[in-house]
Amino acid sequence: MTTVRTILAIAASQSWHLYQMDVKNVFLHGDLQKDIYMKFPSGMTTSPQDVCKLRRPLYGLKQAPRAWFDKFCSTLLIQRFTQSQYDSSFFFHKSASGIILLLVYMDDIILTGTDSGLITRLHQLLHATFHMKDLGQLAYFLGLEVYHRPKGIFLNQHKYTQDIITLAGLADTSSIATPMEVNVKYRKDEEDLLDDPTLYRRLVGSLIYFTTIRPDISYVVHQVSQFMSCPRHLHLAAVRRIIHYLQGSPTRGLFFAIGSSLQLVAYSDGDWVGCPDTCRSTTGWYMFLGDALISWKCKIQDRVSKSSNEAEYRAMSIACSKIMWLRGLLEELEFPQTNSTPLHVDNTNAIQIATDPIFHELTRHIVVDFHSIHNTLERRVISLPYISSDLQVVDVFTKAMTQHHYNFLVGKLLLVDLPTSI
Repeated sequence: MTTVRTILAIAASQSWHLYQMDVKNVFLHGDLQKDIYMKFPSGMTTSPQDVCKLRRPLYGLKQAPRAWFDKFCSTLLIQRFTQSQYDSSFFFHKSASGIILLLVYMDDIILTGTDSGLITRLHQLLHATFHMKDLGQLAYFLGLEVYHRPKGIFLNQHKYTQDIITLAGLADTSSIATPMEVNVKYRKDEEDLLDDPTLYRRLVGSLIYFTTIRPDISYVVHQVSQFMSCPRHLHLAAVRRIIHYLQGSPTRGLFFAIGSSLQLVAYSDGDWVGCPDTCRSTTGWYMFLGDALISWKCKIQDRVSKSSNEAEYRAMSIACSKIMWLRGLLEELEFPQTNSTPLHVDNTNAIQIATDPIFHELTRHIVVDFHSIHNTLERRVISLPYISSDLQVVDVFTKAMTQHHYNFLVGKLLLVDLPTSI
């Protein structure tokens, strides 16, 4: 999804047209590399020993997705497209007349770029090779509703929001200002187990996908998703509170403005001992491409940090890896980051450790993360400006907070409700 948001942000910034295509009966287009036989379906009058040899993959066959993608990939490579080394589902073609970007997810395709002639020829080629449906201007992709406005592109999941509210049975209830109570830490052994966890799992699964354009609920969804195996009544109440919060902003989403700069800016933070059950810390980071929010993460660290400095440092290390990936992707698209990417951190000790080439006894346990960040800093790929904790928006991804402070920080993420005229 980071690639999807990045492509949409670039297309909006450069005022490129976005097209969408759909492949009919996608798995039937693949070529099988091995002989595969199957029994006849029940009800057909054949002898017990008869089998049929497949000429094409069928839905349900394990080889079907790979066979289809290999066929699609080879078709594009013959046309001198290049497969991205940073995302295998992303292809591009550069020529003297412009650039074409193509992103495929199963049977859904996004197409954009500056070479209108090549886009037309590519449409014709795909129609001739596969059974395609031309859907025109991009409007709906992987559950994302795309609105084209004079000032940019707006993304939300309004229909998906209403479906979640209906599934939870909360259609006629009131909304809440924040998705999580302040100073609340959910534990795995609190209160009684749910008699039937099916609804809980369906709701949390839906909310996890909903975070693809709603970073403001990433932290609390990350919290409730830890109890999928044995949810309790308190955890279900937390899920319902999230849905009450969504009721107050059903059309909220991301906005990618026309003419926005394409300079990458990052923020990271760590909440020490964020998990009361494991004492592990929580990592949070997010990244802007100009004014467009394209990537974010909220995750419990994979091991216990011995200090808040270490927790912050591990968060910086993960964010640094994502910065390297995004810079590589943007360079492929001919939008190289000529300046170092600022990674804003609110911990001066972590910044000092990153710039100090001499290891001390208290920092030897973070040696791997140190070398990862220090080497990147020395090569001027990133810089580490300090940001005040009061302005650190990544706190939205690492902890619950009061309504006033929460609304202030969420406003910095540039999440907006779908306006009638932009």
